[in-house]
Amino acid sequence: QERLVESGGGSVQTGGSLRLLCVDSEFRYCKYDMSWYRQAPGKEREFVSGITSDGRTSYAESVKGRFVISQDNDLSTLYLQMDSLIPEDTATYYCNMKGTGSLRCRALTYWGQGTQVTVSS
Repeated sequence: QERLVESGGGSVQTGGSLRLLCVDSEFRYCKYDMSWYRQAPGKEREFVSGITSDGRTSYAESVKGRFVISQDNDLSTLYLQMDSLIPEDTATYYCNMKGTGSLRCRALTYWGQGTQVTVSS
């Protein structure tokens, strides 16, 4: 069973909204930076948004002002609120978790199975 499970994808029209979720099912012995990536057919996987273990957020230029990343206080669930969606946002969205701090923790990286987002014009 995958450690990270994404959900919330779907099909919407241009201008619509979706909220993606990524649930971490295991106890955390390390601190993690969390990110969303996406991959469209025939394209490389690209960074969408991230939140560091101390709460700093970052966004790809293409989604700034439209997407918001957040986490539950217990850090078990990562969210990506996506508004004003456009067809170019169509992709499979993946959750990524990367350990920070100690050498042992920095060696840990996890990916979810992905959730499909389709935006029609």
